[in-house]
Amino acid sequence: MNLVISGRNIDITEGLRSAVEEKIGKLERYFSDSTEVNVTLSTEKNRQKIEVTIPMKGSIIRAEETSTDMYVSIDLVEEVIERQLRKYKNKLIDKEQNAAQLSKAFIEEEVFDEEEIEIIRSKRFAIKPMDPEEACVQMELLGHNFFVFRNADTDEVNVVYKRKSKSYGLIEPEY
Repeated sequence: MNLVISGRNIDITEGLRSAVEEKIGKLERYFSDSTEVNVTLSTEKNRQKIEVTIPMKGSIIRAEETSTDMYVSIDLVEEVIERQLRKYKNKLIDKEQNAAQLSKAFIEEEVFDEEEIEIIRSKRFAIKPMDPEEACVQMELLGHNFFVFRNADTDEVNVVYKRKSKSYGLIEPEY
C-alpha cells in the first residue's frame, strides 16, 4: 500500500506524517502492495480535516472526518474506512475487477455481520420540466435536502441538493 500524503493550508510535520502512517498504515492488511491511498490534511479556522481516497478499479473508497484536533480526525477516519471495507467486502469481491486491489487474507476472511440493504419506502411522482433555480425553490418549499427534476434546457433528469455551506449543488448525468 502506497500512502500519498498532502496538505492544504497546513504544513505536514513529521509528527503528523508518522500519525497518518501509523493509523492509515493499519489498513495495509486489507490492500495489495500496489494500492495507492491518497490522504489530504487541511485546516480552516479551527477545523482540522482529513480526507482519505482509495481509488479501486470500478469504485472509490472515500472518507473524511473533521474535528478540532488533527490527530482525532486521523483516528476517526481510519475507523470509518475500516468499517466501510468490512461492510462492503462481499460487494467489492463480487465485482472481480476490484478484488485485485484487496489483499488475499482480507478476501478469505469470514464475514459475520453481513448487512442487507432494505428499501423500506419507495415513492413515485411526476417530474415536471424546470430550470435548476426553480428546482432549488421547490426543494426549499418542501423542506428537503435534495430535489429530483427534469431539466427544461437539456430534458435530462437532474438533482439539486443542499450543501453544508448553505449553498446548492447540481448533479447532471454524464454519458
